[in-house]
Amino acid sequence: MTDQAPAAAARPHLVDKERTGVIDWSSGPRRFITLYLPLAIFVIVLLFPFYWMAITAIKPNAELYDYKTYNPFWVKSPTLENINRLLFQTDYPQWLWTTMMVATVATALSLFSSVLAAYAIQRLKFKGSSYVGLAIYLAYLVPPSILFIPLATLIFQFGLFDSPMALILTYPTFLIPFCTWLLIGYFKSIPYELEECAMIDGATRLQTLWQITLPLALPGLISAGIFAFTLSWNEFIYALAFIQSAEKKTVPVAVLTQLVEGDVYHWGSLMAGALLGSIPVALLYSFFVDYYVASLTGAVKE
Repeated sequence: MTDQAPAAAARPHLVDKERTGVIDWSSGPRRFITLYLPLAIFVIVLLFPFYWMAITAIKPNAELYDYKTYNPFWVKSPTLENINRLLFQTDYPQWLWTTMMVATVATALSLFSSVLAAYAIQRLKFKGSSYVGLAIYLAYLVPPSILFIPLATLIFQFGLFDSPMALILTYPTFLIPFCTWLLIGYFKSIPYELEECAMIDGATRLQTLWQITLPLALPGLISAGIFAFTLSWNEFIYALAFIQSAEKKTVPVAVLTQLVEGDVYHWGSLMAGALLGSIPVALLYSFFVDYYVASLTGAVKE
């Protein structure tokens, strides 16, 4: 027994081979199965819709409707006819500008209101502040299909129907609750002692918010802004109900209502519009992805 133990200790790699089998799972095959293969599947699933939109946007109609002759996953004779129709035969540039303007202004208004609401709930600590924060979050869960009916009545009464201002004033109804709830969680991660030191030195509450809290909460503000901008950009129900003129519509509504004529779907132009409409949001995420991740990690510390 004493002779066998040193022999086994002197050959640990042989013992590991006998226990683990022929394949060493700490090497390449294990990394491929546990890391590279799931990552490849995730990338394919994530990017395939964009690839499909891209190839459909440059396909001629003959290839779009004849899958028996042409490969549906490839383009044999690419064309720019669909993109030309979208950009020069429709009001797509105006739709894009309207969508950008509405999403930007609605996001700015929502962030301003959310910062004040979240700071008051988290820092002032008034009676029932926790219940107010919960009520704000529950307000976000109310579906827009219920809210747009009373909001439509107000829009008509104020004479804002068929104008971008109708969307700018209605989008904060679902943006503010979400941004407030997100910023409440992020303000919790900022030490309150920093604000106390500033107020001891003579700073007012607003000065403390502007000079101390907001610079530290910049990742959370960017994250809330990205979410609010994305929700505004992709909103459909309010834009469909409150805007009637074709030139004033937003991209999600316009590409569906203006590029479908009866039972004729202009798939090439539809996909081109969807692809071009997704580029601004994708660029926004790519530029601020570091702040976005930092805000998520900071907001869950407590």
